[in-house]
Formats: sequence, C-alpha cells, structure tokens
Amino acid sequence: MVNKKKLEKITYDLLTEIGEDPNREGLLKTPERVSRAWDFLARGYDLTLEDVVGDAIFNENSKGMVVVRDIDFFSLCEHHMLPFFGMAHVGYIPNGKVIGLSKIPRIVEMYARRLQVQERITQQIADAIQQALNPIGVAVVLEGQHMCMQMRGVEKKNSYTTTSAVLGEFHDDPETRSEFLTMITKKTFG
Repeated sequence: MVNKKKLEKITYDLLTEIGEDPNREGLLKTPERVSRAWDFLARGYDLTLEDVVGDAIFNENSKGMVVVRDIDFFSLCEHHMLPFFGMAHVGYIPNGKVIGLSKIPRIVEMYARRLQVQERITQQIADAIQQALNPIGVAVVLEGQHMCMQMRGVEKKNSYTTTSAVLGEFHDDPETRSEFLTMITKKTFG
C-alpha cells in the first residue's frame, strides 16, 4: 500500500520542477489522481503467490498440455517508469495437479503490477507456476511494446520484444516446445 499523501507531494513537486503550475485548474487534482494511479499500478507488491492462487489447485490426472494465451498485461519499466504492455502466453503440463484457469492471468497480473523488466516477469511467471503445481513442464512467452523505446530514446514505435522462459519438458524436448509455440500462434476463433 502506497503512502498516498507522500505521493501527492512528490507529484506536486514534480509538476513544479518540469515548469508546470500545479495550482492551475487542469492540474489541481492531478497529485491526488497520480497517487491513486500508483496505488493501482503497484498493487502487485502487496500480493503473494499464495494470495493469488488460494485453494484453486485441484488433483487431476490430465497429462495434456494446458495453455492460456493472449493474456493482456500492463507493467512499468523499472528503468524509466514508463509503460510496457502486451500479451502473455502460459502453458504447463500437469503432474497430478491443475490450477483454476483464472489464476494464470492473476499470476501474470501480480508480477506485472510491479516495476519490471520483461525478462524478469517472464521468468517469475514460469517459476510461480512451477512452485504452485510442480508440473512436468512450464512455458511462458511474453510479447511486449515498450514506451521507453517507442516514445523516447530510439523512438522505434513498431518494435516489439519477445521473451520466453521454459522449464522441464518444454526445455528438454524440442517437440513439446514446438507444440506450445504452434498453439500460441494458431488463431482458434474469429
């Protein structure tokens, strides 16, 4: 939980430092709005894997690959505190346990709502699934657009970054990894 009053003061001071008048009509409530926004954007720090997963792990003998793809994520680059966002694709092969499907996007969200780099969040999601389920394998791919590259710096607005983390069977078996990659690129609806 962020200290909202302190964030309001920091925002007020920032507005002054960049040459703005924080007392003009359009900015009067900006420090309060920014404080509320940061409370939302940084809420991942207040969550643990246990909070997110709860009791949604079930005994199941399924051995087929489970994939949840096209999970929207929004995060903030820890280097510039600018947004990066995109799609996460998560797959695992059960080893006697499955997780409630809605918990996978919640795990993505928990790590996304922290200051991040895309490489780390990708690995954290894979490690969390591994920790929660001890599956035969885990695969995670994130595709992201980074405002720190697109709106400043090199200003390459059509650039995308793809990161992956593969554990267990996805790491050891190229056919399993290929099946996962095919599943996340194949359009199944519309």
